[in-house]
Amino acid sequence: MTALLLRDLRLATRAGGGFGLGLAFFLLVAVLVPLGVGPEPALLARIAPGILWVGALLACLLSLDRIFALDFEDGSMDLLAIAPIPLEGVVAVKALAHWLVTGLPLTLLSPVLGVLLHLPGPGYVWLVLSLALGTPALSMIGAFGAALTVGLKRGGLLLSLLVLPLYVPTLIYGAEAVRRGVDGQGAPTALLLLAGLTAGAAALLPFAAAAAIRVNLR
Repeated sequence: MTALLLRDLRLATRAGGGFGLGLAFFLLVAVLVPLGVGPEPALLARIAPGILWVGALLACLLSLDRIFALDFEDGSMDLLAIAPIPLEGVVAVKALAHWLVTGLPLTLLSPVLGVLLHLPGPGYVWLVLSLALGTPALSMIGAFGAALTVGLKRGGLLLSLLVLPLYVPTLIYGAEAVRRGVDGQGAPTALLLLAGLTAGAAALLPFAAAAAIRVNLR
């Protein structure tokens, strides 16, 4: 499984592998929002938690179709399906690789973009914590959606339509955690809910995604 993880990381960091695409999109969102809504610091500070979380969500969405598509096209998925590693483990490893090249860099970059959006000082810790707890759920849910659409040509639009409604709870709790942190109310409840979503997705969705892949391989 370690070899599979390293292989996916190498493919993602090569030219055309999608690494950096999510970061560039996240940066563009943070730059364009002040141009669209105006440079007023009070307004930007109020909408910053939601904008940063929406930007992270959409940035994760950009590279979801790459999770299984390349392996499906070149026949590697057939070999992985009959390998000694359970297919559920393959799904989990690929979701982890997606998070390492998208969710983790977005989490680390988020404080810099918070400065661009005038996020108040108390919100930075909660922003990083919420993204660290919530983005793994985005990758796992995205892996499930990618497994459902892996056998379809040009399934990117369908993948987005399937995954976006499932992202809504994570978006709500993540933005609420940052908002409560900014207001000084504390956000342990929202963070616990985010952690619960991530744990539930990691426990259940690899089995659902593996079943979908087996159906597409028939």
